[in-house]
Amino acid sequence: MFSKKIINIALFLCFGTLLLSSCAPFNSVDAKKYPPDPKLRVKKNMEEGRGFRLMDQVKKRTGGGNFEFASSNELWRASLDALDFMPLASVNYSGGIIITDWYSNTQNTENIKISIRFLTNEIRSDALDIKVFRKVCNEINNCKISEISGEISKELKRKILKTAKIYEAQKKDKDFKPYDPPKLGN
Repeated sequence: MFSKKIINIALFLCFGTLLLSSCAPFNSVDAKKYPPDPKLRVKKNMEEGRGFRLMDQVKKRTGGGNFEFASSNELWRASLDALDFMPLASVNYSGGIIITDWYSNTQNTENIKISIRFLTNEIRSDALDIKVFRKVCNEINNCKISEISGEISKELKRKILKTAKIYEAQKKDKDFKPYDPPKLGN
């Protein structure tokens, strides 16, 4: 019977042989064909597909998302600008949803919460699903929550679409300067 040690050595040798058989024999290099500057040599090798950069490979493999593109979506930016006075509970660009926390501008017992769901990235009236909820609590903290369907969600949708159109027009403008959104007044 073969022992585990002999089997491990045999597997190692087979694996090592496979690795070494893929290596090409050493080729001589003519120094006249390559620039003396190391940075230029690296650049030339990269262009010819002969090398790789470790950090480029690491960047490709990192999980998570790079959501820098979220700032280029006009609807997304306009929505965040419209809700900048409210604390946000959940913001998920990849899921296409913004949910605010409960908010009250006074110390009364009535609070509101807004949920915006993005149905498309195009700037059009059916691109957003906006829901506004109201929470009314009495003195003993007995609260009732209901959805408000009315002017608040329509007004908010109009404001977001209007601001998104402004952002889109600015993006196309050659002399683009960031838009400073107006502050919500009384």
